[in-house]
Amino acid sequence: MSLLSTSLSFHFPVFSLVSFTKEGEMMSDHMKDLEEPSNKRVKPVAKSNSLTGVIPQVKTPALKRIGMSISRSISFRTEARPLPPAPLRNRTKASSFPRRRNSQCWSDTVESHDLTAKEIKRQEVIYELTQGERQLIEDLSLVKKVYYEPMLKLDILTESELGQIFGTLDSLIPLHEDLLSRLERLRGSEKTVGEVGPTLRDWFPCLGAYITYCCNQVGAKALLDQKKQEKKVEEFLRLCQESSFSRKLDLWNFLDLPRSRLVKYPLLLKEIQKCTPPEHPDEDTLPEALEVIQDVVAEVNKKTGEAECQFYRRGLHYLEESQRLPEIQQSRFLYCHGELKNNKGQRLHVFLFELALVLTRPADSSHLFNVYRQPLPNALLNLEEIPDGEASGGGSFRGAFTGGNDKVKNCFRVSSRGRSKAHPYSLQANDSFSKQQWITCLRQAIVQSRDRTAQTSFHLEPALRHIADLNLSSDTEMADHTSR
Repeated sequence: MSLLSTSLSFHFPVFSLVSFTKEGEMMSDHMKDLEEPSNKRVKPVAKSNSLTGVIPQVKTPALKRIGMSISRSISFRTEARPLPPAPLRNRTKASSFPRRRNSQCWSDTVESHDLTAKEIKRQEVIYELTQGERQLIEDLSLVKKVYYEPMLKLDILTESELGQIFGTLDSLIPLHEDLLSRLERLRGSEKTVGEVGPTLRDWFPCLGAYITYCCNQVGAKALLDQKKQEKKVEEFLRLCQESSFSRKLDLWNFLDLPRSRLVKYPLLLKEIQKCTPPEHPDEDTLPEALEVIQDVVAEVNKKTGEAECQFYRRGLHYLEESQRLPEIQQSRFLYCHGELKNNKGQRLHVFLFELALVLTRPADSSHLFNVYRQPLPNALLNLEEIPDGEASGGGSFRGAFTGGNDKVKNCFRVSSRGRSKAHPYSLQANDSFSKQQWITCLRQAIVQSRDRTAQTSFHLEPALRHIADLNLSSDTEMADHTSR
């Protein structure tokens, strides 16, 4: 499907050497040269009283307030947008999110300006775009210096393993350095940016490099999770995350930063468009730039979805040959996947592919799954929501999950039409939020699969309609109908 699909997984969807301090521990010589970036905002020197008659006192605070609100609104609306599909997750409490950088606004960089409120907002968004590039470059350079290089030097992971986990991340740094350089050249002596559309329109095609990086992320996440089971890897990554430079982010958070940045560009461009007045030079070029970046995101989305689908298809182990449905191999993407319980209380990992629903049990090897029972084609699926408190057919959820006292919750049932081997499956999600996600994805998969089947039948019917009425009494008659 897509990086922006309704599926909700991994999330899925970046690299240098350290021994870290923990209370009284000594930091290694490798880290003594690493300076922690300062996030403190520096207060400007107080203005002389002689300037109060020249610059209205209320103007600069007003600029700052507008700038801060723009910066916050963009950041909060865009950070959580996922690209690739991933396992369905429970909602996370806000308090568990990593600590954010202190952000500076465009208003903080100017003394005063004769700009309208709309133009001030425009400058704030462009500044947010520029600062985002600078912060991404800093983070990618940091992770290379703090994770990749020391893990290689200390032989925590092999060069081949690091190559799989970090992918082409190193090549993304000069890419974003180029955009940052272009944006900084646009800033005039008064620290304002006039026309930004042509620069973005011309640079966005460079983001095609993200296809390779994002497609690699599916396997990278799987390998990283597997290597975390090793003590030396787990300890190294834990010490990194506990150190101040990480801002409480783990390695995967850093590796996922480019993907998060990619989906933010269209939103930033739309914000700039809203603040661009008519007859501005950017009036025509910003829509062109937006179309380019949306095409790039869509292509990255498509290719990443295909890569994820292939990755999990390869991990399926069929216990019976009859389980190898052609619909599984024909699927190009995943709607979603994640853990559910059956009515016996067994934990299953369920994959909702484009054309088939597959229930599995994790195998002994990491990221391999034994197919459980018979997969179901989406076009033949029936979906039934089980009200909280009801027992399921084919077994009792109450006995499996609650000891017979409490009501059963968050359950639904899937079955298949016309398949004698496919029994109904009653499944339980972790919570009501996860259940609703599954039901939404299942309904979408069913509708789209049936539409696909109907379209296929419609296209075949004109060419084959004469065969349905064919009288097979002689080879001559058949040839005659076929020729017509």
